[in-house]
Amino acid sequence: MQRVITLTMNPAIDKSSSVEKVIAERKLYCKPPHFEPGGGGINVSRAIRKLGGESTALFPSGGPTGDYLLELLAQEGLDCLPVPVEGRTRENLVVLEETTGLQFRFGMPGPPLREAEWQRCLEVLAETREKPAYIVASGSLPSGVPSDFYARVARIGNSLGARVIVDTSGEALHQALQEGVYLVKPNIRELGELMGREPADEKSQVEIAMELVRTGKTAVVALSLGAAGVLLASADGSERLRTPVVPIRSKVGAGDSMVAGIVLSLAQGHSLREAIRYGLAAGAAAVMTPGSELCRREDVERLYGQMT
Repeated sequence: MQRVITLTMNPAIDKSSSVEKVIAERKLYCKPPHFEPGGGGINVSRAIRKLGGESTALFPSGGPTGDYLLELLAQEGLDCLPVPVEGRTRENLVVLEETTGLQFRFGMPGPPLREAEWQRCLEVLAETREKPAYIVASGSLPSGVPSDFYARVARIGNSLGARVIVDTSGEALHQALQEGVYLVKPNIRELGELMGREPADEKSQVEIAMELVRTGKTAVVALSLGAAGVLLASADGSERLRTPVVPIRSKVGAGDSMVAGIVLSLAQGHSLREAIRYGLAAGAAAVMTPGSELCRREDVERLYGQMT
């Protein structure tokens, strides 16, 4: 398969546990915690690995939690390009309330990055010996990183001849699109914020997505419609692809699993349409798993087989 690099500027360790009931002002005794690597691009790399593919994860890492993040990634067999930083890598908390099945997610801010630190991430990407065919830039930007960071990533990717996939929102996504990328995966709300008008119905969703393609801001829009699937827009036109119907256990990691399925399928030489279908299967498979667990390969292959 072609080489894939994922970039995560705000990585984390996701600590998950459960408690019988969440009650304010009372000491709560949780079950033993489970620790997993986290952050958009890191999760994409982890899901690619679970699906039998390979990628390289590039990310800043600092402090004892950064060391533990590297240890967890090594246990999963991921190829990593950590960039040392002074700040401590963040830690998130996910708590399941057993009596209701509700999940409480507490996302902590990442450490502020100095200019030299985020610049070094760009340098490592640009100087990579084996040029990537795909660069996946995913997740939020920590304090200190400029909002045009993903635009700079797109500029580097375009100079390397790589296809850049950006999975973020807000101003960071807006500026990346000014540089031109290969694929974006917004939801309806994010698309409305991006374009300054609400895609209130199916017709307007198609019009706005195709406008992004026609203006050269992106070659592909994979508009996430939740349980309804994806609206795929490209130079070949638009098409709605349905997601498999599956039992829902947790939606955490579904978006990252979907991106992983798409880029892995593309890197293996499959068509865009089939890559989106494989991504939908991966996202649906992630919904079937508990907590922050990503997709499982056997579930993805079974669901993809049903779709085809």
